[in-house]
Amino acid sequence: MKSKTIKVDYLARVEGEGKLLVKIKDSRVTEAQLAIFEPPRFFEAFMRGRHFMEAPDITARICGICPVAYQMSSSYAMEDACGATVGGQLRALRRLIYCGEYIESHALHVYMLHAPDFLGYEDAIQMARDHGDTVKQGLKLKKIGNDLMIALGGREIHPINTRVGGFYKAPSKKDLQAFIDPLTWALEASLATVKWVAGFSFPDFERDYEFVSLRHPDEYPFTEGNVVSNKGIDIPINRFLDTFEEIHVEHSTSLQARVIERDDYLAGPMARYANNFDLLPKVAQDAAREAGLSRVCRNPFQSIIVRAVELVFACHEALRIIEQYEPPDTPFVPIEPRAGVGHGCSEAPRGLLYHRYRINDDGIIQDARIIPPTSQNQRAIEEDLRLFVEKNLHLSTEKLTWQCEQAVRNYDPCISCSCHFLDLKIVRE
Repeated sequence: MKSKTIKVDYLARVEGEGKLLVKIKDSRVTEAQLAIFEPPRFFEAFMRGRHFMEAPDITARICGICPVAYQMSSSYAMEDACGATVGGQLRALRRLIYCGEYIESHALHVYMLHAPDFLGYEDAIQMARDHGDTVKQGLKLKKIGNDLMIALGGREIHPINTRVGGFYKAPSKKDLQAFIDPLTWALEASLATVKWVAGFSFPDFERDYEFVSLRHPDEYPFTEGNVVSNKGIDIPINRFLDTFEEIHVEHSTSLQARVIERDDYLAGPMARYANNFDLLPKVAQDAAREAGLSRVCRNPFQSIIVRAVELVFACHEALRIIEQYEPPDTPFVPIEPRAGVGHGCSEAPRGLLYHRYRINDDGIIQDARIIPPTSQNQRAIEEDLRLFVEKNLHLSTEKLTWQCEQAVRNYDPCISCSCHFLDLKIVRE
């Protein structure tokens, strides 16, 4: 074989639009690209001049699948700039709405976007013809996550009840107790999901990733803590830009992030799991072990199992919070603006999401920086493709193309989320 090109013009079963290009010559991969061609969305630019309290509502529009992550990262960044802290039951409610987002996002990915790859179907609709009850279970799980987001956020898409400092309205104890039975079912369904996906056949492929995630001293992380890696990074959130950088590549309208003076790294479920296994509840740890996972998973095709384990965690955590919930005296902490720079990180379902803002004394945003998970993972996806293809050149073009698409879907990329940046330079002569 002298040369071969694998080309997928439109990737299916991912959020957003991108394409895949792999070029092979003399048994070597000469080019591997996740080509992101969606136009930039300019969120960082049109945040400038807006009031700091608007940040959660504006940034939520970046993504319809994980808007809570954007709201939380922006809220924590603004609170950091203003020297404010949100704790107690308000902080617990933030974790609870995050649980809802994990449940709906992971259920969507596991059942609808990723499982068809392993079972040989083009999409979930075809899969439903033979696995109707399984698909219904996935949809029911997703709905429970959506309902939890509605109860706390006012709606599941771009919630309107979250704000800098907390919430506009806190739920009653009765409101949340209504979720105990659905979440109890969801926990059992999530445990069954782990067993189900653990039975899939996985390509033999592992890589020595640098796993990057948040690490909180007391809990499996959604927000707060340090940014850590399994290769020595351990920094406060406000040093993120001292350790990571974004670069532009010609084939992508999304910037690519890398560790300064190193290269690609992996964010997302596998990174959270590797860096925080000891902080998972026992029921999730036991499910992982029974599924054959060790404390670290390096096969990206098995990320579907790790997501299922996080489904168990999210259901268990939601039940814990609800059982301990007492309505706060006020639904938010009042925040007074002051000039400063604030940094916020949270763990979106797809991985680490970093926000940085500079505001003036009136709370007007002067500068914004947002680094989403998919742009952080793009280099790792491309390296996975390069190594995976070289290892599997014996496969037919059709099968290799299928598994290359699957390799991209391992990351559950949110391509639209990543395309918000444009660095415009005008030189006039």
